[in-house]
Amino acid sequence: MKSGPEHILVIRLKAIGDVLFTLPAVHALRESFPDAKISFLVSRENAPLLQGFRDLDDIITLDRARLKRGNPFAAIAEILSLIRRLRREKYSLVVDLQGYVETAALSWWSRAPRRWGSVYNTGRRWAYTRGVTRDYGLHPIDWNLFLLRECGLATGTSRNEFALPEAALAEALNFFNANQLSPDAPTLFLQTFTSSPVKNWPLENYLAVARDGRARGWQIIFGGGPAERAALEPARQDGFAVAAGQPLLVSAGLMKLSTLILGGDTGLPHLAMALGKRVLLIMHSNRAGACVPFQHPEWTVTPSATGKLSDISVASVKTACAQAFSEQTQTSKPN
Repeated sequence: MKSGPEHILVIRLKAIGDVLFTLPAVHALRESFPDAKISFLVSRENAPLLQGFRDLDDIITLDRARLKRGNPFAAIAEILSLIRRLRREKYSLVVDLQGYVETAALSWWSRAPRRWGSVYNTGRRWAYTRGVTRDYGLHPIDWNLFLLRECGLATGTSRNEFALPEAALAEALNFFNANQLSPDAPTLFLQTFTSSPVKNWPLENYLAVARDGRARGWQIIFGGGPAERAALEPARQDGFAVAAGQPLLVSAGLMKLSTLILGGDTGLPHLAMALGKRVLLIMHSNRAGACVPFQHPEWTVTPSATGKLSDISVASVKTACAQAFSEQTQTSKPN
């Protein structure tokens, strides 16, 4: 395609990791349509993340919390307001990278003459002018790019580059200073909790890795959300810096200043990947299609046979962390 739509809408409402996985597709759209206005529809709670998507011109939010408060009038008002805006913008192309019932309906309601979508259920294909059946054997990033190619877009080399705002990096440096940490010292950032308990390696295991790292001379930071402050109290009592509750982009800045990011399959380590950082994910599997570190399935620790994360030994994670640190040099901090 040599020329493209004047106004493109990309849709991916949630969650943090899945929104991040759209970043290379947004880069590809900008490369194909350099003069287009590109907008992104996202859940309000994930909107701050899009500050790092430098190819976007506009961010549109949907307050999903308002839809769930049990007030049907408020929910209807939220949806109608969004539909009016989508129609007023007169998009010439909508790319639905989520493919759920609500995003398929929003794509159709936009009245865009071209609507491309990821099809999880054949009953939703009606919403798109080009619907592509989801291939679960592909990494989500590769799938998003595959969808664009199937719809006729030429995509080049995958670019997974998140542009961290300078203000967020400055706040991260303030955290380092407040906790007597040096941005020039080897640092391990641990993201111990995920959105699902079944994806969590035991906290006591992370603490054992952290103690080992401290003995090796590494600085240690425990990351997390506001709801995880209490759960991370053992880390604080053990003398480690705890960043639970920091704004999302400040946490990104802390990872940017760190040498290695260790955690489960959750959004922040995938954000670290987009920042060009070395990560290590503790996962059930690194099979094809799993949400492994993009293009680096070897940057994982998985159970050998049982499939249970609790069976992954502390020793194996210590060894993997030591190997990852040995790959890094001080001249690479920050990237």
